[in-house]
Amino acid sequence: MRFLRLVITIGGLLLIWGLITEITGLPKFILPSPLVVLNALTSNAGLIAVNAVTTALEILLGLFFGITFGMMSALMISAYRPARQWVFPILIASQAIPVFAIAPLLVLWLGYGVAPKVVMSLLIIYFPVTVSFLDGLNRTEAAWLNLAGLLQQSGRRSRLMNAFCLYRYIKIPFALPSLASGIRVAAAVAPIGAIVGEWVGSSSGLGFLMLHANARVQTDLMFASLLVLTAMALLLYYLVDHGLRHALPWLSDQQKPLT
Repeated sequence: MRFLRLVITIGGLLLIWGLITEITGLPKFILPSPLVVLNALTSNAGLIAVNAVTTALEILLGLFFGITFGMMSALMISAYRPARQWVFPILIASQAIPVFAIAPLLVLWLGYGVAPKVVMSLLIIYFPVTVSFLDGLNRTEAAWLNLAGLLQQSGRRSRLMNAFCLYRYIKIPFALPSLASGIRVAAAVAPIGAIVGEWVGSSSGLGFLMLHANARVQTDLMFASLLVLTAMALLLYYLVDHGLRHALPWLSDQQKPLT
């Protein structure tokens, strides 16, 4: 049903797009029709595919590292209070500085390869994952924490082992729905960092292709690349959402996203 709604929505948008081009009579270098874009997509399929692979690799690596560092930061802040004084400023600074201001520096430091785009995606993904997971860890129900305290007092485990068991069996499972929400947001915004990095400086990727197509007034190729990027972003989000639904089957319908 969700797939059918998506198809109907995309079809409706394409129909509106085609009607606008027919009614306004805009030249195709300003707004090409869907048929012109489709022709550009098929005639440049090989070129677009090669650049799409580069962008997909950047997005996936950024998503992986962003989620990993976000989870580690949230656990560190939650478990070790002094870490809040050190990690929180970094967490806020990662969002306070515009990504367009950081991108040229990353390209200067890391070159024109994949690395600066992955770091850009990481910086964008890091915040929602960390904040969502940390919020879930901090909202563990008091009754469960009290029960854990009683069990710890009755045992003879070390303090470190007690803390490990507290997070392993209570806090982390309780925070998984919040973490899942953060990962969904991360999947939705992951392409932004990669594309911004490619616009600033790169030798391949869909952002690079769109930038050069725009400079050559190849608007149809630019729209074709944009459509492929949109399809990739939607596919990534729905794959992540599907994986999370199966990884967390105990969530109620009210906790699952309305998509």
